[in-house]
Parts: sequence; C-alpha cells; structure tokens
Amino acid sequence: MIPRPLPASAPAAQGVDAAGVDAFLDAVEAAPGIEPHSLLILRHGRLVASGWWAPYTPDRLHLLYSLSKSFTSTAAGLAAAEGLLRLDDPVISYFPEYADEVTDPRVRAMLVRHVASMASGHLAETFDRARALDPDDLLHGFLLLPPERDPGTVFAYNQPATYTLAAIVQRVTGQTLTEYLRPRLFDPLGIGRAAWHHDRRGRELGFSGLHTTSDAIARLGQLYLDGGLWEGRRVLPEEWVAEATRAHIPTAGAMSGGDWDLGYGLQFWMARHGYRGDGAYGQFCLVLPEHDAVIAITSQSADMQALLDLVWEHLVPAFRTAPLQGRERADAALRERLAGLALPPAAGKPAPPQDTDAWQGAVFTPRGGKCADQPGLTSISLTAGADGWTIALTEGGQVLPLRLAPDAGWAVAEEPAPIAVSGGWTDAGTLDVDLAFLETPHHLRVTCSLAEGTFTARWTTVPLRSGPLRSLRAPSS
Repeated sequence: MIPRPLPASAPAAQGVDAAGVDAFLDAVEAAPGIEPHSLLILRHGRLVASGWWAPYTPDRLHLLYSLSKSFTSTAAGLAAAEGLLRLDDPVISYFPEYADEVTDPRVRAMLVRHVASMASGHLAETFDRARALDPDDLLHGFLLLPPERDPGTVFAYNQPATYTLAAIVQRVTGQTLTEYLRPRLFDPLGIGRAAWHHDRRGRELGFSGLHTTSDAIARLGQLYLDGGLWEGRRVLPEEWVAEATRAHIPTAGAMSGGDWDLGYGLQFWMARHGYRGDGAYGQFCLVLPEHDAVIAITSQSADMQALLDLVWEHLVPAFRTAPLQGRERADAALRERLAGLALPPAAGKPAPPQDTDAWQGAVFTPRGGKCADQPGLTSISLTAGADGWTIALTEGGQVLPLRLAPDAGWAVAEEPAPIAVSGGWTDAGTLDVDLAFLETPHHLRVTCSLAEGTFTARWTTVPLRSGPLRSLRAPSS
C-alpha cells in the first residue's frame, strides 16, 4: 500500500483534456518497441491520471536505471544544505587516502560540480577503463584515469562520475544513500520502500540500481516543480533545485540526438519542455514548469525518444490554461480505462493439444549448445501437476520453477524473484513462454521445441546488469 496517497482530482478540474491522455494511451499501446508499465500525471499538484498495465501494479518496485541519478543529485543537494559537501571542492579532497597516488593535474582539478554535471573532462564513458584499473573499487579506478580535457569543458555521459558523487555523499554522511534519504526525502514525501543495488565495497551505486515505485518518481518530480517544498514544508533548498535543473554543460552531438542534445544539469537532462530525469528503456520523471505538471512513466522502451515524442505530441497539448467544463463523462471514461490497463499476454494454450506424455518430464537443452542471451541457463524441464504445468529453468545448478498461467493471462510468482508468466503451447510441438521480470523493465522469451529437445531464450531488452535470473529483483532493504 502506498502511504499518504497523492491528492487527486478529475482531469478537467485541473485543465487537463482527457482526450489527450486517451490519445497518448492509444499511441503507446500501438507503438512498436514501446511497452508501457505505468503512467502518472500531476497538474497543479493534483494526481489527474494514473494507471498500471497488468501484471505491473502500483505497489510494485521498478528498476529506474539512470533515473536513479536524479535521486543521487537530491542526496547531494541535501548534504550540501547541511554543510557536508560543496560543489566547488576538489573531488580528491574527500578521499585523502588517494591524495599521494593521484597526481594527474586534471584529476586533481576535478570539482564536485564537474562529476555532478558529467563534465569530468573525459571524452567518453569510463566505466570499463576505470574497472580495469581497479576491479575492486570503481572510485579508485576513476581517479587513476586522467581526463583528456580540462574538467568543466566537455560533456561525456559517464557512470563513474555519478558513482563518485554518490561516494562523496556516502563518505561525508557515513550512511548509504537510502539510509541518508529515508528521513530527509522518502519519509517527508510519503515514499514507501526504496532499495538500491550496492557494489562489493558496500557503496550504493548512485548512477543506477534504485528500485522504487512510479508513485515515488512522481513525488520527486513534484518536489522539484515546487522548488523544493512539499506540502508547504521546505525539504530541499530552492537554490539546489535551480542549480540542478539548469544547463551546466552543452550535450549536442554527445548522445543520440533529439532531447539528449539540449544540455545537462546536475544529474538532470534539459528537455524540449522543462527538464527530466530518465533511465534506460524508458523510465522518466518529466517536470514541466511551464504547464505546472509532472509526468512519471515506467516502461520497456527500446526507443526512448519515440516515447518522449508521444508525450510531446499528445500529453503536452492536453494541458489547458483553465479548468474544462462539461467533461464529466470523458473523465469517467478515462478513469475506467486507466483502471483496466493490461499488457497482452503471449499467445498459447495452457496444456499441450496432444502428446501430453511426451511433454511430461521433458528436458530441453540450449539450441546450439549454449544460451547466448543468458549463458548460465543450461536446461529447462516441464512437469504437469494437479494445478497445471510448471516450467523449471536450471541456471548455475539452481532451479527456478514457474507455474504456467492456467488461462490466457499472467501467472505471477514472487519468489525467488517477482516474475509474471504468460503464453503456452502454440502447437503440439512448441511451447512459447514470456517471462516478465516485474521489478525490472525486462522480458525473457523462452521457446521449447519437442522435436529438437532444445530451447531458445532471448531478452526483449537486455538487462544492463548481468547476473542470474533470480537476481533480477530489488535488493532486500
């Protein structure tokens, strides 16, 4: 249950045209390469539209990927307000244990504001190079990597830069990011559970790895829209909000173009409308000051610009300058539609149409000898029981059993990872199953061939953090 629900309103009362929201829903559901998981729209501080596409639900945590960076920025802003860090301090000053070893003048000139704005002076992503220099400490490896340009002069999207900012916050506070944010951000905003992946040194990553609800994304956006106030109480300094959400460094040509060409703040992107935090595969916190609106989206989207374009095309024009009259029927219809959103399950019958005995106990090995998308996955077996069929995936010697949906829908398992299963037998010799890892954006499509005795398993979008299937969930908190 989400604590302290956001204040809600009919769309028309806040000047939001339900037809525009409907058009957006139509567009995202029809667009190839876009799979929506949730949508929340706030206008004038009121929740005017919210929906989750089943099997995703309001209380389900979702991996934010790089949208985590905007929460890290917020932690830095809070620490700065407490006098624990300063943007114009040298990064190395927070890690005196490396002071004698780090001699490159550009690294020593790198300031906190430079890592916060992806302007460390490096010309490209440094993750692999920093990891190669020190496999056990990404921070140390990053500090050993001389920038090609002076800090503050060039943008490069760079995970170790944010990791370093997060490491500074964790150093000066003596707490993990989630521990530090709980009484200062999460509790004041009414955000429930949040969990962050950490590395082998115990540091939370900062640049990715935060799992929380889409409701939490919307609340963070509203906090920034209101200049750091929440329900009239000062949570974040107004000066930090202004500093974090202005362009510090140009980004044209550095990324994929479009909305990624418009500049970068302190872990926030500038946008065609307002500014945003975003994460891989379509996790968005869109803040639109000119419309007094916030839009939160989680999804599995291979083309993030296409998803943004649909927001600009359909949702932005739906924000009108005054309340709309006579829209009760349209608002009610939208509310009903949002309550019934669902992803289409994979096609298939819940039991084989024939040759049941051949499928019972059948074991399948990877086609070609190895599963390229998930190399640890070595076999799949099928068994039938009183409550239907179970598919069991063996990976690294551990078995992940999952019950197939008994009808044309989704069957949800919570352990050892939250996974929704749909699909079934498409013919007498083929089983086709879609596995949705519900605390991530990702799906794994598994197909078993009875005639060949083999399986294929392919990611719809590839997880950016490798690991066994059972690890595709929020860390315990």
